Amino acid sequence: MDNRRLILLLVFSFSILMLWDAWQKHTMPKPQVATVTNSGSAAVPAPTLSDATPAVVPGATMAASASTDVPRTVIRTDLLTAEISAQGGDLSRLELNKHLATGDTSKNFVLFESDGTHVYLGQGGLIGEGLPNHKTLWRLIPGSVELKEGQDSVQVSLEAPAGEGSVVKTYTFHRGSYLIDVAYEIRGNARADHAYFQTLRDGKLIEGAGGAMGVSTFTGPAVYTEEGKFQKVAFEDIAKGKHKHVTKAKDGWIAMVQHYFVSAWLPQESSEREFYTRKLGDDLYAAGVILPVADGKVQARLYAGPQEQAKLKQIAPGLELVVDYGWLTVIASPIFWMLELLHKVIGNWGWSIIALTVLIKLAFFPLSAASYKSMAKMKVVTPKLMRLKELYADDRARLNQEMMDLYKKEKINPLGGCLPILIQIPVFIALYWVLLGVVEMRNAPWLGWIVDLSTKDPYYVLPLIMGATMLIQTRLNPTPPDPMQAKVMMIMPVVFTGMFLFFPSGLVLYWIVNNVLSIAQQWQITRMIEGGEKKAA
Repeated sequence: MDNRRLILLLVFSFSILMLWDAWQKHTMPKPQVATVTNSGSAAVPAPTLSDATPAVVPGATMAASASTDVPRTVIRTDLLTAEISAQGGDLSRLELNKHLATGDTSKNFVLFESDGTHVYLGQGGLIGEGLPNHKTLWRLIPGSVELKEGQDSVQVSLEAPAGEGSVVKTYTFHRGSYLIDVAYEIRGNARADHAYFQTLRDGKLIEGAGGAMGVSTFTGPAVYTEEGKFQKVAFEDIAKGKHKHVTKAKDGWIAMVQHYFVSAWLPQESSEREFYTRKLGDDLYAAGVILPVADGKVQARLYAGPQEQAKLKQIAPGLELVVDYGWLTVIASPIFWMLELLHKVIGNWGWSIIALTVLIKLAFFPLSAASYKSMAKMKVVTPKLMRLKELYADDRARLNQEMMDLYKKEKINPLGGCLPILIQIPVFIALYWVLLGVVEMRNAPWLGWIVDLSTKDPYYVLPLIMGATMLIQTRLNPTPPDPMQAKVMMIMPVVFTGMFLFFPSGLVLYWIVNNVLSIAQQWQITRMIEGGEKKAA
């Protein structure tokens, strides 16, 4: 029974080590992918209506190598700055005006790009002989198009020949929205039965998407249908040919997911569609959907922006599932729901975390009270336990029996202090992934020097305060009879402080508030128990 704290300590330490390992992967430099010498579009074959490896589409005779000479059109809206290339009619660059770049906050975050080290494009085309696709050099009017005051949307059109006719590809951008309409219209005597819409991306991880022990944030394609629900497809499985997901359905969407952001093709019509995920070349992957052409027209909507869950729910069924909470989604989802509700009232994510901590503490109050009563009683009987260890130092069986009799006489559950902390461990880890995974926490300030609750405290003030509160808690706890356990318990505040130096400041803030509330509750209960023992004596 003397080993109860050691068992608890091992369980809790293991959980902390899991977080530490994941956070190390989050903060370490990311491996660079091989340099790409062009936009990536000219070398990628178009999909076919089969599960076989796609072949180059016949008729892609107008393909041209990507270069700075290829005409481009820049579109500016209130939320987006997009760039459309005549090469393939690709959406070759997409800058999010309301989200800052990682590291360099003087710039905006760029989702789609092809800068030589990272490839991420929105592509599409028609399937068939002589039809334009993402290898075709389309005609567009180069220059700049801006969504003006009073306008709700702005359009950009491209055109390419197709046999005895032509195909017009139109992008429509909307005010206050990350949704982009992409449509094809076949004119003249050209004919097409199917079109495809896809995203092309390399396998590069960004913003700490890498983790360990099955709790990493996910990067890669995802498919959602009513039949198969939400299915993630790992790049590694695609490369090995082991990927499995629903390929044909009359509903659903396909997305490319990464930390904080997502791009998803969202067909609007309820018609048969085919989803595909493929490896194309060295560290290049395609995820797309094939749609039938009806009356010479076909279109799909592209969402390319932040993983704002409340807005994603309104756009398409299941789209909010792209937010990755790891293996504790069942706990993390309600935690974020409550946190978001508090933020609507308070208006600051830091104070919302504090309010959430208080609510969690109130929910666990009965368990905590029972725990601290048990610990307070243990503190009172510690001298008696020490005496028993001296008397029966050579008889382990007799010592354990006498200790059990003492616990029974004093009505003490020696493991009573473990349950509340064990329950808090999944809450602690779930909150970690909420703070690390939701885009709402990205660059969210609290006060003073805490300008981003999803990253570490730049001056390590909060971790030091957390270490001090943990030290106070250790002083309030009963001293373990075993000297080795006592030393371990005294060292733990130092060890935890060292690990918390690199944890998200929002998580450290939660732990500080939780410790302060625990100290107040434990001090009051201990004072009551010790006072009662003195009166009884």
